[in-house]
Amino acid sequence: MKQIICHTLLLLVGSLLIGQSESLNPYDANSEYPFGRLNPEAPEKVGDWAPLIGECDCRSEQRNPDGTWADPTEMLWRFKYIMNGTALQDETFKSDGVHSGSLRLYNPDSLRWFVHWYSTQPVTPQLSTWEGGVTGDEIVLYREQLAPNGMEGFYRLTFKDISEAGFNWVGEWVDPDETIVYPTWRIYCKKRKT
Repeated sequence: MKQIICHTLLLLVGSLLIGQSESLNPYDANSEYPFGRLNPEAPEKVGDWAPLIGECDCRSEQRNPDGTWADPTEMLWRFKYIMNGTALQDETFKSDGVHSGSLRLYNPDSLRWFVHWYSTQPVTPQLSTWEGGVTGDEIVLYREQLAPNGMEGFYRLTFKDISEAGFNWVGEWVDPDETIVYPTWRIYCKKRKT
C-alpha cells in the first residue's frame, strides 16, 4: 500500500512540475508543438530560421584530405525553438554515429546571430562560436580560422536555397576578402512531412 501511495504522489508531483514548466515556457516543445513555437515577444529576427523548424532528411558530404569528396553520410537534422521560443537548438543524427548540434541565439544589440556548436566526435570541451546573419536570402555565419598554410581567414557557414521543402548548407574556408573560397563540407536537406 505504501508503494502505491508513494508512486501516486510521485506521479502527481511530476505532473504538477510538467504543467508548471509548460505554463512558464508555453512556446517550448510540447505534445501539441513538438518543435516549439516562435514567441511573439522574441526579436523579429528569431523568425529567420522558421522555414528550418522541424526535421529534414539530409545527405552530408565532406572533403577528403586529397581534395576529393567522401561518400555521402545520411543524417537527420532537427531544428526546434527553445528558451520559451526566443532561441533555437538544432541537432544532427548521422548514420556514421557522429552527432552534433548548435544553440542559436540572436543578440538585438549587435544585430547578429551567435551560434554555439558541439559534437560527440570530437567531444567539444569548449563550444565553437560562429556569428552572422541574413544576407539576401541566405543565412551566413563566420568564425576566424587559419588555412592549413597559416593564411588568415574564416570558416563560413551558409544556409541557402531555404524553402518549406528544405535547404542546402555549405561550410567553406574563405580569405578575409572572400576572393578565395574552398568548400570542405556540404549538406543537402529535404523537409520531412509531419
